[in-house]
Amino acid sequence: MKYYARPLNKLIAELGKLPGIGGKTAQRLAFHILSLPSEEARSLTDAITEAKEKMRFCSVCGNLTDTDPCSICSDGARDHSVICVVESPRDVYALERVREFFGVYHVLNGVISPMEGKGPEDINLRSLIVRLQENDVKEVILATNPNVEGEATAMYIAKLIKPAGIKVTRIAHGLPVGGDLEYADEVTISKAMEGRREL
Repeated sequence: MKYYARPLNKLIAELGKLPGIGGKTAQRLAFHILSLPSEEARSLTDAITEAKEKMRFCSVCGNLTDTDPCSICSDGARDHSVICVVESPRDVYALERVREFFGVYHVLNGVISPMEGKGPEDINLRSLIVRLQENDVKEVILATNPNVEGEATAMYIAKLIKPAGIKVTRIAHGLPVGGDLEYADEVTISKAMEGRREL
């Protein structure tokens, strides 16, 4: 990229640091940004700066928010006796898009991963225990990802909570709607069989 001017090289390099953005995509994005009218480019930089300055973690659930507590935690119409535990704020938005869950969330902002040196003390777990002690919670839904770290985290949390007499459930895993059985891996098929239900 020596043939680009220094400011353009810097923009491409910074865009290339974003997850899922390779060199060619970073170049395309950089050229697109440069083709924007100055007002639109400023609007983009303002949006990034504002989000970085105003977004913080909710003191109750750990979700990203610009108000504390977040809009979900402060919503009196939601069922605060059911808490869905997720790994990241992205998971909250994914579940909210479905419009099927009317409880509240708890965002761990990570998972237990011994390979990466992350233990229970490195995720937002202590505040979940405090929430369970201070509130009348009837069910905790564990909605961590169906990978090794997500499963280990779910099992750890379940063992921690069950002695308190709170119902602990795990979201079902298995074949996606529209997926073909022949292309599914063994773990996915196994989880689909485990999660089967009567019709």
